[in-house]
Amino acid sequence: MKKNILLIGGSKGIGLETAKILAQDHHVIIASRSSDNLSDLNVTHITFDVTKDKIEDLELPDVIDGLVYCPGSINLKPFKMLKPEAFEEELQLNFISLVKVVQGLLPKLKNSDQASLVFFSTVAVKVGMPFHTSVAAAKGAIEGFAKALAAEYTPSFRVNVIAPSLTNTQLAEKLLSNEDKIKKMNERHPLKRVGEATDIANLVTFLLSEKSSWMTGQILGMDGGMSTLNVN
Repeated sequence: MKKNILLIGGSKGIGLETAKILAQDHHVIIASRSSDNLSDLNVTHITFDVTKDKIEDLELPDVIDGLVYCPGSINLKPFKMLKPEAFEEELQLNFISLVKVVQGLLPKLKNSDQASLVFFSTVAVKVGMPFHTSVAAAKGAIEGFAKALAAEYTPSFRVNVIAPSLTNTQLAEKLLSNEDKIKKMNERHPLKRVGEATDIANLVTFLLSEKSSWMTGQILGMDGGMSTLNVN
């Protein structure tokens, strides 16, 4: 069955790879600041800045069957160098804007037979890592929110969260900017490589599909084994 899938911030990285898969069988709407990289895809693009615009102002279908919230950040600094404003910015982009999007879309999500919502966290919520205080705090809020939301709205819609480790996208380019850095980051993971956008996109696609129809309220670690295996 063809579904209406809305990707918030899906013009690059994991969102773009997800769109490439979904566009083959579904009506994919990408709401993002840029339409770069979308010219060859059979998708609908709507210009949207999640930190400034209201989702209610967009012309969207009355039924949304799938929602993927992609905006995120990697702001890795020592805690002593982070001002409170940095934490506020991370929370605004990662969490508060997500809340506004979900609230604005509630009627359309409830119009679906059973919508599926997919959010993103980070392995750094489960595994304490230096220099991750601001991003881990913001993503930790998403995990708690998602579980409570899933409980409140079951069985009307499902909510699941993917918690990746370092993934080779534009967001992580500073951490993977040369061969030495890539080798070092590969070695940190039990599977001896960082993630690729397609790895995560395949899981997103699964969570949006009927194949995962008995899954909700889950935090899924897709992290090369980092969160559970101590093999180094």
